[in-house]
Amino acid sequence: MTSPYVTPEGWAGWTQAARDAAYDNLNGVADSAAQVANRNTLSEAFRAAHAGHLDLPFGSGAREQWDLYPAARADAPCLVFIHGGYWQRNRREDFAIMAEGALAAGWSVGICGYTLAPEASMSRIVAEIHVALDWLGAHGAAHGVAGKVVASGWSAGGHLAALAAEPPLVVGALAMSGIYELAPIAETNLNDKLHLTPAEITAHSPIRRPVVQKPIAIAYGARELPELRRQSRVFHRHRAEAQAPGALIPVPEADHFRVLEALWRRDGVLLRAAAEVLAAAG
Repeated sequence: MTSPYVTPEGWAGWTQAARDAAYDNLNGVADSAAQVANRNTLSEAFRAAHAGHLDLPFGSGAREQWDLYPAARADAPCLVFIHGGYWQRNRREDFAIMAEGALAAGWSVGICGYTLAPEASMSRIVAEIHVALDWLGAHGAAHGVAGKVVASGWSAGGHLAALAAEPPLVVGALAMSGIYELAPIAETNLNDKLHLTPAEITAHSPIRRPVVQKPIAIAYGARELPELRRQSRVFHRHRAEAQAPGALIPVPEADHFRVLEALWRRDGVLLRAAAEVLAAAG
């Protein structure tokens, strides 16, 4: 399928450094290191306080594991969260705090890991997310998680959440600060580890796949890098033209890392958006 995404004006003439900087979130946010350290500290404490259903393997790889945080009721909705890191860094343990607000709201939460590049190709990473969801459907009830599933994810996880909306288990998705067209990524230094092939770009760019007629809310921080904002807006427009449901949500004052707070906080706008996705799914 031909992509409706168009690279920025003059992209062909951009230097390699300029292309790399267009997707460099760590250097694009002045206090990114402090924000990451704070999130990791909060996650370590949250995970230690909710240790009942952690490190549950869904595959043979070391990172192919679930952390589940069941609600009081097994039939409560479940928010699945897929972490980011451009498919090549981070780990699920450092995002445990993402469950705080949803748990307080009466949801169950599942945070899944996946093998990172360069050990895993993009095709393998996408396949692992589908295997993880199959496992959750088959075994979640044994851990108190048996309700409707809304997939969410941030950055690379936003890309994976958009793809995770396709399996029958998932009723809708919340894709945050995601990458929906992979072709520009293949022309940055991120591809040094990803080694994206033309076939993978076509198969795993959400904007090139058949439009999923389930609610997908597409969110981004209003202070994100221009290319991250544009990826979200173009993907939402593409879906809207196909009459697919789901809001476009620019989070005020949020950069690429601070946008996460809008999901983990009990009063966060993105936690409300997840509830709206669930309601729209019926």
